[in-house]
Amino acid sequence: MTRSIPVNQIRYLGDLAVLVGVEDARVARELVRSLTELALPGVLEVVGGLSSVLIEFDRGMTWEEQGAQWGGLAEHLALTLPSGKRELQAWRAERKGVLAGKLITVPCVFDGPDLDEVAELSACTPAQVVELMTAGPLEAVVVGFSPGFAYLSGLPPELRSVPRRASPRPAVPPGAVALANGHAAVYPTASPGGWHLIGRTDENFFSTVEPPYSRLAPGDRVQFTVARRSSDERPVAPVREKWLPPATSRPVFTVTRPGLRSLLQDGGRRGVAGSGVPWAGPADPFSLALANRLVGNADAAGALEVTAGGPTLRCDDSVLVAVVGGVPDLRLQGQPVPTDQVFPVNAGQELTVGMVRDGFRTYVAVAGGFVGELVLGSLATDQLCGLGPGPIARGDQLWADALRPPLGDHLRSDALLRVDGDAPISLRVLRGPHSEWFAPGAFEALADTVFRVGEQSNRVGVRLMPQSHVPKLTAPGTVRGDIDSQGNVVGVMQVPPDGIPVILLPDHATLGGYPVLAVVASADLGLLGQCGPGAKVVLVPINLNEARQAREERQRSMESAVVGHYPLSVG
Repeated sequence: MTRSIPVNQIRYLGDLAVLVGVEDARVARELVRSLTELALPGVLEVVGGLSSVLIEFDRGMTWEEQGAQWGGLAEHLALTLPSGKRELQAWRAERKGVLAGKLITVPCVFDGPDLDEVAELSACTPAQVVELMTAGPLEAVVVGFSPGFAYLSGLPPELRSVPRRASPRPAVPPGAVALANGHAAVYPTASPGGWHLIGRTDENFFSTVEPPYSRLAPGDRVQFTVARRSSDERPVAPVREKWLPPATSRPVFTVTRPGLRSLLQDGGRRGVAGSGVPWAGPADPFSLALANRLVGNADAAGALEVTAGGPTLRCDDSVLVAVVGGVPDLRLQGQPVPTDQVFPVNAGQELTVGMVRDGFRTYVAVAGGFVGELVLGSLATDQLCGLGPGPIARGDQLWADALRPPLGDHLRSDALLRVDGDAPISLRVLRGPHSEWFAPGAFEALADTVFRVGEQSNRVGVRLMPQSHVPKLTAPGTVRGDIDSQGNVVGVMQVPPDGIPVILLPDHATLGGYPVLAVVASADLGLLGQCGPGAKVVLVPINLNEARQAREERQRSMESAVVGHYPLSVG
């Protein structure tokens, strides 16, 4: 496995995040702890990787604020990071008590479907694999990929050479014990996975109910033992209390037709990426914010994200509505209704959000904001991990909180993020942090390529299929195309071994092991969320200063986007 960032280097990951190269996962863990305690204003996430630390900043910060913040950050890093091997040894000795974690014993039945293959790959018998796995404790070095998924280091040499599976499984059951690329792990939740499965345990490793949510934290140790048999049922995990609507809320809609995929989303989950939980939230954050602003809500209030083709909703209690984003065939009682402005829906009326054109997603906001059960502080639905309520279904009742005036009237047309029919969507991109992994000129060559969004794209990531000139993306000598796992952000363009790039959306895994060629500028993340399967995409390389200017222009446009005030008494 190749180091992602040289030691003590700081590299940009887009225009709102940096990656700091460190000696190893232990140094990363201490730096994460130090930065978390420092609590710099505007720092959204600090995520440790195997030899790097991701620091992500608030989208609402001005560039001057970021500069001051990053200056303070650089000073803090200079005081915190050890500069050489001798200093590193002294630093570890000084922090020995801080670095040590708890010891957890994990009984395991070693009967996994890949046990024989692992034995062959490691030149052992299956019984010897079990002996090696239980010989001593392993250390959790990072947590990521999925909620509570801990990378366990310290495997005996015979097992470190076991690679990932050539073909990932579409579903791995919770409790599966696995090996890949020098690490072991227990899958805390059901998820896709490419690791070799050698056993299973009944222990629970992730809960959405009880902090700290992930049972394992970096520095904890795991001692596997042999369990003679597994029970038919896993231990009962803590149960969430039944959600009760707030006293100030009321039911405003009943779903009579759910549409293709309509999800409640809000600002997403923050501060839990270190437990492997994605941000989630809206694929197009600008449209969600504008829809909410029109009806008097905070930018991150709950709204309905409608994908491709939307639902039919019967109104239970009169409410004011705004629909912003891709343009749907929007009808009230069968009559057309304009988007991008506030309109009333009265009890008994039906609102239909039809097929979305000029984009892929649209957002339905109501005065007061949709409310629902919060999971880790958010009602967002996460497609990767299955957190949140999931897509709305026929018969579901949607609740809204109390109206908070004043409301806007409509949006300026020049403030909207519009996709022009079949025309290519232009996304501005910055150079990624792994230039040495790509052929010279690969980043600049992106400008000569027309991509088409693949059918397998979703809220986890947009798969880009080249339709024109194909640049040579991987550098000579890079065979596997993976690096040590590091933190990721929305907009990262990963290039896996097949050379087909994937741009990450809000439900992406918090850690990733593919080199990053480019990162979508924060000003264009809304357009990225409008890239549906079949859409044409062109990438426009820009520099950091141009990204700053684009971001400030987007912020100014957002601030003046809402025009007028809707009258609170109608008729």
